[in-house]
Amino acid sequence: MSTLPTTQETAPRRTVAIMQPYIFPYLGYFQLIAAADRFVVYDDVQFIKGGWINRNRLLVNGQPFLFTIPLDAPSPNRLIRDIVLNTKTPWRVKLLQTIAQSYRRAPHFELAYDLIERVLHYPQAHTVADLVRVSLTEIIAYLHLPVELIPTSACYNNQHLRSQERVLDICRREEATNYVNAQGGRELYDHETFAAHGMRLHFLQPELHPYRQLGKGEFVPGLSIIDILMNNSVAETAELLRRYHLTQ
Repeated sequence: MSTLPTTQETAPRRTVAIMQPYIFPYLGYFQLIAAADRFVVYDDVQFIKGGWINRNRLLVNGQPFLFTIPLDAPSPNRLIRDIVLNTKTPWRVKLLQTIAQSYRRAPHFELAYDLIERVLHYPQAHTVADLVRVSLTEIIAYLHLPVELIPTSACYNNQHLRSQERVLDICRREEATNYVNAQGGRELYDHETFAAHGMRLHFLQPELHPYRQLGKGEFVPGLSIIDILMNNSVAETAELLRRYHLTQ
């Protein structure tokens, strides 16, 4: 576990992290959220078919089970914010049934299930970006995380910038002193460039420690946050969120 330094000892620290929207993502995603003061959701970039934007994994009968949120005509030629949720099939009911049947004996089933049900039936969620934003907002509130969630489509208007330049522009507007990225983006960003803009660049390496799961099989890592919330209290989840390392 790491503490982020400030560029000056007396300067107020602001840490920014940026990630594409994923539905009920795994623990490492929420560790990135927990490491930030402002968490920016890239919802105005191209949709990736076969990715994790609209799908994740649960534990069903002791085995990982992939669930998918049906979408209306998803295409890599469209932005994530423009991909509409399917309204022709009762997928919400079916997904909630699967969750209820799989986790009804979990120690924190009632609280977690109420949260998930509230997210899936949120009336203003028309796109997959809406649904992800609602899910992240509800879970952040549930876990009492002191972080502000910001969709890129809401305020920056900098889609003409690419990769590192766009990240730097967002960080500059947010007056960031630190930028934290997922470990997989190490080759995309340069420490010296961030330093030239008065920021420190860090990469988050998650530690996915085992916790008690339903079933008698071996621990299955990397499942949706749903599995964690079903099996852990808020305090226990907070402890799991703190188990990461920040590297240069």
